[in-house]
Amino acid sequence: MTPASDTHAAADATRVVLVGVDLGGAVGFDPTLDELALLARSAGDEPVARIVARRRAPDAALFVGSGKADEIKAEVLAAGAHGVVFDQALSPVQQRNLERHLGVPVADRTGVILDIFAARARSHEGKLQVELARLQYLATRLVRRWSHLERQVGGIGQRGGPGETQIELDRRMIGERIKSVAARLERVKRQRNTQRRARERRGVFRISLVGYTNAGKSTLFNALAKARTLAADQLFATLDTTTRQLWLGEAAGAASLSDTVGFVRDLPHKLVEAFQATLQEAADADLLLHVVDAASPNRLEQVHEVERVLAEIGAAQIAQIVVFNKCDRLEASQAPRATVDWFERPDGSRVRRVFVSALTGDGLDALRGLLADAVLGPLQPPAASPSAEPAPEGARAPASVPTP
Repeated sequence: MTPASDTHAAADATRVVLVGVDLGGAVGFDPTLDELALLARSAGDEPVARIVARRRAPDAALFVGSGKADEIKAEVLAAGAHGVVFDQALSPVQQRNLERHLGVPVADRTGVILDIFAARARSHEGKLQVELARLQYLATRLVRRWSHLERQVGGIGQRGGPGETQIELDRRMIGERIKSVAARLERVKRQRNTQRRARERRGVFRISLVGYTNAGKSTLFNALAKARTLAADQLFATLDTTTRQLWLGEAAGAASLSDTVGFVRDLPHKLVEAFQATLQEAADADLLLHVVDAASPNRLEQVHEVERVLAEIGAAQIAQIVVFNKCDRLEASQAPRATVDWFERPDGSRVRRVFVSALTGDGLDALRGLLADAVLGPLQPPAASPSAEPAPEGARAPASVPTP
């Protein structure tokens, strides 16, 4: 849907109140809740209010405590909201208690991401991956999650009843479905491995696009490979891996270029596991194009999050080129000194960086040149770089500083 302001909700969207809890130095906490608002809109909801709470630790029953829960309930009534979305993961007990206390459905960040993935998956493989992740998420929420499943007292000398039996049936059905979907995904994984081995036998150089969601990976993919995959200004526009041939000139020849699913802060671990077959494209690549939204104020945090997920899937040591995209959105004072320089990764290693605009085409020739060089041999950083010192945010950055 088209983004709207928090105070002017679309008539066909579910009105929700966003809640974020600062647990004291928690990594990635967003005091503005802007990313959660984008996630909510991508799931078809419309944020109408935002509440930020601060606690030393989550409350075991309500996550935010009874006083803040009362404040959220008052905001729900005042805003005419139909639901509440938390920026953190909730336990099944906390979610159930909050729904009873607030009187409206409650979702957490994990549930919203799963809903988006379910709506966006198009391929058979993508749908299987999302279904597996959602089933694994649902399996943890069966116990006392719905009133019609609660334990009921039977007759004299009996304990339990229809409700308890229904819980057991639901759990068994979900468990059997998880096994079935996991087995089908394993077959897909074997098929992908066969395809990869065939590409390896042909000696094809493999390049994978990775990056934070909405960094412009699909737009860059289309510009480089002259493809027509979906490219939209929204989170998780692309879930399914697409591979095209990329011609890099007579000397370098052709390479395969793959567009993969975007990463996001607090990407559910079960979702990473479910998308292992798709993410394997990145883990098996010869080169990663790490696409960064150069105009995002949170670009450094996003770089760290992508690097974390790459380490989780075993792709941390693969050669990289960092592509700072969307440079057409930068102010003149933020313009880079050079189109190509060196970038220092969170682990201290240095890799080539190029500033581009996939939308306008600026910098793409330089990127193609770097890709051709990477095919012909490793891109070795200089022995020492005096420009590795950090620079103030917003200033014109020295060559290896991760700011434009």
